[in-house]
Amino acid sequence: MGSKKLLVISDTHGSAKPLLSVLKWAKERTPPNDTICAAVFLGDGVDDLQFAIDATGFACNWAVVKGNNDYYIQEAESTAFDFVNYRFFITHGHRFFSGSNALVSAARANGANVVLSGHTHVPHRKLVDGIHLINPGSVSRPRSRTGATFAVIECEEGKELKVEFYNIDGNGEIRVIKV
Repeated sequence: MGSKKLLVISDTHGSAKPLLSVLKWAKERTPPNDTICAAVFLGDGVDDLQFAIDATGFACNWAVVKGNNDYYIQEAESTAFDFVNYRFFITHGHRFFSGSNALVSAARANGANVVLSGHTHVPHRKLVDGIHLINPGSVSRPRSRTGATFAVIECEEGKELKVEFYNIDGNGEIRVIKV
């Protein structure tokens, strides 16, 4: 089994333009062209997602949770799933204001070794007590110098998790960045 990639997006807040750019970019990287074969949306813009999927034709397996601004949305606030040899716990993050320890505890309670969360609009990656904590930032309302961001996680059996962060500029151009 080769590597597989997971697209991770959060916090669109009603702004479809950058989300459309990301999904068009991702569509070019789906099998057989590349290995993006699944995606995660971490809330605050769940309504934007279906519009962007329909507009771009980017079809894959999606895991979606709602955020604190996703009113009247039926999605769960958190869930867990397996991808390659990792178990992911995903949440928007607004219920975890106490920080890393609360996310690590939630991961352990769900048997997960990776946590994906949004809410802060700031991309970061941290390893805490053997649990990977990853936030893709926001594709439309960034709160850091990195600008609008999302992440791609590469998983391969027997190898360490690889995380790349990408920036979307005002013209929809996408490039890999260091976080």
